[in-house]
Amino acid sequence: MTNNSDHIFSNIDIRKLLIPIMLENLLASLMGTVDTMMVSNVGASAVSAVSLVDSINILVIQALSALAAGGAILCSQYIGSSNPKGANRAARQVFLVMTVLSVFISAICLVFRVPMLKFIFGSVEAKVMADSQAYFLFTLLSFPFIGLYDAGASIMRAQKDSKSPMTISIISNFLNIGGNAILIFGLGMGVAGAAISTLVSRVFCAVVVIIKLRNPSQIICVNRYYTIRPDWDLIKRVLYIGIPSGIENSMFQFGKLAIQSTVSTLGTAAIAANAVTNILENLNGVAAQGVGIGLMTIVGQCIGAGRKDEAIYYIKKLSKMAEAAIIISCLAVFALCRPITILGGMEAESARMCFEMTLFITITKPISWVLSFIPAYGMRAAGDVKFSMITSCASMWLCRVSFTILLCRVYGFGPIAVWIGMFADWTVRGIVFTIRFHSRRWLNHHIIVRYHAK
Repeated sequence: MTNNSDHIFSNIDIRKLLIPIMLENLLASLMGTVDTMMVSNVGASAVSAVSLVDSINILVIQALSALAAGGAILCSQYIGSSNPKGANRAARQVFLVMTVLSVFISAICLVFRVPMLKFIFGSVEAKVMADSQAYFLFTLLSFPFIGLYDAGASIMRAQKDSKSPMTISIISNFLNIGGNAILIFGLGMGVAGAAISTLVSRVFCAVVVIIKLRNPSQIICVNRYYTIRPDWDLIKRVLYIGIPSGIENSMFQFGKLAIQSTVSTLGTAAIAANAVTNILENLNGVAAQGVGIGLMTIVGQCIGAGRKDEAIYYIKKLSKMAEAAIIISCLAVFALCRPITILGGMEAESARMCFEMTLFITITKPISWVLSFIPAYGMRAAGDVKFSMITSCASMWLCRVSFTILLCRVYGFGPIAVWIGMFADWTVRGIVFTIRFHSRRWLNHHIIVRYHAK
């Protein structure tokens, strides 16, 4: 291996790329919690409505995010191959695909929102259903703006600019919180006020990234959006990467809904304990997930440059960084567990369950999480998306979902079954992805070669 000075990314480059992504993810997680707490002041029906609708929204958001990431990988590879024209062409197609798809999803949800909510959630209380319909109406209108922001932010990260998306996200989150304060508490608009605030913040994000990408000093400059026309060769390449990742993320969310349905049969104390534990588990994984997102840009550029040995090197290097982040995060969140349960006013039984589950996560997550996720981020950036999709979907449903349901319904385990199932899922993924990584077969994909050769 060459010395550090010969690498595409120096340690300083890596820090500049990763730290903003980590901070953006952390703030988004914290702001999401604050958002929920503000809505909770409206009443139980409002919280239930937001929770129900968000299970649909997250599904859409994850699918759009995965598709945008696919486009970013394509752009990264073109940048790595010293083909800025190819990167710019790819970026324009990413915007086209994201716009068309997000508008289509938004339109479908708009037309069928009432029967969709009734079909998915069944016979909930009338007030909850009314609040759900109001909240869903405004949030579904934001899908095209989510798509545009995800496309723009991913393209920025592909050219090593993770600071701009972080700044936009920070401002947007504070706009959302401020809007909540005005519309919910000031104007008494209830759950509709929360939804409108969310819509406005997402419009802001989309507008800013569109303006930001018009800067001609960047490697990728996207302007004259109205002149974009389909380039079917590039669109196929975007979809080749994005669709499997979108399916993977969507199946993951469906699996979580199945687990949530099982937990709901365990009683109020278990539901509350698992909900808080979910928040804590998401929080302790934020930094490491940021490493994975940044790794896609790094590996993408290495593959584009034909430097496969460096792609291997960076996956190993950033996996070690992610492991350190996981250990520190798990210990920090575990230390905060009891204070959070006390400040949150949790009942003694729920607090006990939450503490036990958080302890289990603190012990098991550093063992298997990194190998189950971080190398997969890098291998996706090399184009190995179908293998990741098949492995992740199979492991999610055969290990996490099935094992959790078995432990709960057959053997009478409490909510700890969720996390035993999760650990089994992480372990299986980690073993499979480790074998795949060392096989080097993930390096055999050629995403940009044919187009680049024109």
